[in-house]
Amino acid sequence: MDTTNDKKQPDAGADLPRRRFLNSTAAAGVALGAATLVGCKQEPQAAAPAAGAAPAAPAAAAAHAAGDGGHLKPGQLDEYYGLWSGGHSGEVRVLGLPSGREIKRIPVFNRCALTGWGSTNESKAIIGTKPDGSMKYTVGDTHHVHASYTDGTYNGKYAWVNDKINSRLARIRLDYMVCDKITQLPNIQGFHGVFPDKRDPVDPKINHTTRVFCGSEFSIPLPNTGKDAADPTKYHSLFTCVDAETMAVRWQVLIDGNCDLTATSYDGKLAATNQYNTEMGAKYEDMMSAERDACVFFHVARIEQAVKDGKFKTYGDSKVPVVDGTKAANKDAKTALTGYVPVPKNPHGVNASPDGKYFICAGKLSPTATVIDLAEVLKWFDGGVDDLKKTIAAEVELGLGPLHTAFDGRGNAFTTLFLDSQVVKWNVDKAIAFFKGDKNAKYIVDRLDVQYQPGHLNASMSETKEADGKYLNVGCKFSKDRFLPVGPLHPENEQLIDISGEKMKLLSDHPCWPEPHDFIIVKRNKIKTSQVNKLEEHPLAIKDIKDSRVERKGNKVTVFIGSLAPAFGLRDFKVKKGDEVTIILTNLDKIEDLGHGFAIPNHDVNFIVNPQETASVTFKADKAGVFWCYCTHFCHALHLEMRSRMIVEG
Repeated sequence: MDTTNDKKQPDAGADLPRRRFLNSTAAAGVALGAATLVGCKQEPQAAAPAAGAAPAAPAAAAAHAAGDGGHLKPGQLDEYYGLWSGGHSGEVRVLGLPSGREIKRIPVFNRCALTGWGSTNESKAIIGTKPDGSMKYTVGDTHHVHASYTDGTYNGKYAWVNDKINSRLARIRLDYMVCDKITQLPNIQGFHGVFPDKRDPVDPKINHTTRVFCGSEFSIPLPNTGKDAADPTKYHSLFTCVDAETMAVRWQVLIDGNCDLTATSYDGKLAATNQYNTEMGAKYEDMMSAERDACVFFHVARIEQAVKDGKFKTYGDSKVPVVDGTKAANKDAKTALTGYVPVPKNPHGVNASPDGKYFICAGKLSPTATVIDLAEVLKWFDGGVDDLKKTIAAEVELGLGPLHTAFDGRGNAFTTLFLDSQVVKWNVDKAIAFFKGDKNAKYIVDRLDVQYQPGHLNASMSETKEADGKYLNVGCKFSKDRFLPVGPLHPENEQLIDISGEKMKLLSDHPCWPEPHDFIIVKRNKIKTSQVNKLEEHPLAIKDIKDSRVERKGNKVTVFIGSLAPAFGLRDFKVKKGDEVTIILTNLDKIEDLGHGFAIPNHDVNFIVNPQETASVTFKADKAGVFWCYCTHFCHALHLEMRSRMIVEG
């Protein structure tokens, strides 16, 4: 079956020779998977405005810079914060939208020479250290960033991001936009999908995020001691729940197959993960042999009750309770903890529609998206539906290589087509009607070519009750000829699209340092940042510049220093060669944007303290001599003169 749709639905403005070339080269890279693309009975329909369709956004809303590519005038603020994963850098990035300007980089799992993250004692305590005080891990791989909710929309308190390499979950305080906690997840590898709950499912009085759900992509022997490496029956993946406030691991669920991405329902009752490699293959050709994989649903309240009732086991040194979510242990729907909805094929992504009705899985190696009705899933758990296949509201053809889906809040979904290098806009209700037999339901609304091979996308406020349908951003994995050449390692291409009208309009390209994965787009009034720290948050902060001093206990020396532009509280201080020195620096300035740095030559020390912030570093003074400590962050007309001397006596 011809799934490129070149004959069925013309693509306005498409560069077909280029697209076909890109499709052929991309398909060659996954030749076996492309050769087994799943066919389907449904055919995508030609785009046409539907009678009675939901109206586009008001004209006033559509005027939000659509005419000038998202460019903002000097001094004009963006409408939205974009929270981006940093990918292999291990960081999180903050962009302003629609401008696409990078505002901040938040170090998380990485060291940052600018801020001192990974060098200060405070940041190393969050990241985790070895007995010698060095960082336990120095690399990270962030993929998915999601923020905390109250009653189905962002509340601006926290954001979370995963580390796929070392199975860690990090939390970011959005008032300071700094990482404040990192938790290692036990018993897993390949921690990929993450999503917080949108409403507490147990106590109706609590309507803010209390849980964060995490999926592990790689199955490993449990316990992973090396003894069962050759026994495939010992390999399992776990789905994990973390407490949003304490960041302690609450529980885990043993499942068949693996986890990919994660979604949560608006009523707090269900969490889910899509699965590829339900075959449990160890080689890629074995991971795509089955015609269908699954979307696994987790009944949160039942799982928590099972834990309370002691119906769990533990593995290895971990004390985290693990309940049995395998198919064999959950055959009775009325007591089941999990339910496996079959979907085609190697799906990559599961996303929740803003109306709270559906989860959508895109097929990747099938040209389809599967719409799952959450009300029917709950009926299955209650015994009212006899087959999980009946929870599928639609399975419709979109194009080649569907990956991820976003929403505009007006009934439309937007899905990336990796092989077609397109974003396709489609109407969910019309897709359901078409699937049920109404061949006049034209569910494909529009297609837009993007450059090139799109992965993740998200729309403004997309997976919240306040999805506003203004902007959509798509992260393209290849930029090729879109920017000035910079050698073999190309930037990625973030493309901003206006989705306020019936037709999508490409606004701008923005190069992005490789390799971000996912992101969210949040109204700026949802995040209330603090421009000045709270002095009392650090127990060792000094309150007055006169409190600067040196304290010695044996060969351990603590140096308390206040900074007040343009001077440090100590013009000089003395230590002895071989001393273990701890510098505790407090920025006593109260003026916004007046930070101070502190660097010591030849001692690998450099960090920043923002207004009213305190931070510390510990090092060994192993060289005799005079070492000028200087402010690295421009702060004052006398910035160059802002110094202290560390005198190391031999």
